[in-house]
Amino acid sequence: MKAMNLEGKTALITGSTSGIGQGVALALAGEGANVIINGFGDDETIAAAQTAVAAAGAANVRYSAADMSKPEEIRQMISDVEAEFGAVDILVNNAGIQHVESIEAFPEEKWDAIITINLTAVFHTTKAVLPAMRRGGWGRIVNVASAHGLVASVNKSAYVAAKHGVMGLTKTTALETAGSGITCNAICPGWVMTPLVEKQIHQRAKVTGQNFDEAGYDLISEKMPSGEAATTEQIGAMTAFLCSDAAKQISGVPFSIDGGWTAQ
Repeated sequence: MKAMNLEGKTALITGSTSGIGQGVALALAGEGANVIINGFGDDETIAAAQTAVAAAGAANVRYSAADMSKPEEIRQMISDVEAEFGAVDILVNNAGIQHVESIEAFPEEKWDAIITINLTAVFHTTKAVLPAMRRGGWGRIVNVASAHGLVASVNKSAYVAAKHGVMGLTKTTALETAGSGITCNAICPGWVMTPLVEKQIHQRAKVTGQNFDEAGYDLISEKMPSGEAATTEQIGAMTAFLCSDAAKQISGVPFSIDGGWTAQ
């Protein structure tokens, strides 16, 4: 028997062809769920992601190319999953983009895109999955927010605004679904060791003359007292726990995985 007992459940993870989303997909696959991955990438990347999720133990694996900036594509994706599996039992909102610049210089089209992908898409996916979750009397929504859903940093106005919005939406969803068998929580990671972060560290090392470990420690410890990034496996494990029966009375809560960042 799987530790989290997710066999027979269907999980949709947005932005899951790489990075944190893929780590979550692998964790839920490992608990026996049907897994629908979503995101951009070339054919080779998508095929590799599907193969990895299947190998991790998913009962079934599907891929959706739905664009999270297009509500009609979001609704069609969820409709397709419901037609095949009955419901999206587990929704993990992970898709996100970033742009770093001061407010005065921040391109308005970048602001609009970040709010659309990082916040508005979470509303559309949540709205679309709730009716079937209510009919089934069970559901888990996990929003991958950020430490920036709880605190701010300079030059990240759109991202911080969107992630704070995700936290508000998480709490409202929890209140509106209380007593229904549905929960909604948020995971708030700090730095997570993904290919994108590794690239940043390599670039920093090239500039400073440090090795990878030294440059990584300096970058991460600027925010995280632990000096060590979280892993995608840790985010996945927390998500799997929040989907378990052990977490059925946990709802509307932010879970920081940030090495002490927001404790300061």
